[in-house]
Amino acid sequence: MMRIETERLILRRYTTDDLQDLYEYLSDKDVVEFEPYKPMNIEEVKKNLNWRISTDEMIAVELKENHKVIGNVYIGKRDFSSLEIGYVFNKSYWGNGYAKESCNAVIRKAFEDGVHRIFAECDPINLNSWHLLENLGFQREAYFKQNVYFWKNENDEPIWKDTYVYSILNE
Repeated sequence: MMRIETERLILRRYTTDDLQDLYEYLSDKDVVEFEPYKPMNIEEVKKNLNWRISTDEMIAVELKENHKVIGNVYIGKRDFSSLEIGYVFNKSYWGNGYAKESCNAVIRKAFEDGVHRIFAECDPINLNSWHLLENLGFQREAYFKQNVYFWKNENDEPIWKDTYVYSILNE
């Protein structure tokens, strides 16, 4: 992942200096509500940051104006020249177009690099996520009913969730 700059953002690899900004949003229950992990404490975020530093699939989204990391875009390599995209942003910065701006830049770069297809999965309850995907030009391809679970209830039974699948092609 090369460094990408947009009008307001810098998209880059994570560094150890990002710990406090990352903790600010990964510890927020509203931010991680639809993620496969719970809000993290500082020690968990330190471990998570080490993983982020080691991979080129997690892209830090930094504000140019003050160099604060306000979120991330995930871009996972998949078979058949495809990528999976995901995003998580600090709640204090929701509604400002930062997710759309950063995802557009990542999508554009991926297509320039020859990627054929980019897809995303999201919870149908997460209106903001699938609205963003549709605003980015993604098309809904599937609606899987009770196909995944992240958590179990007090009786150790899965709490099943539905999934929307969206994609966009390099055409």
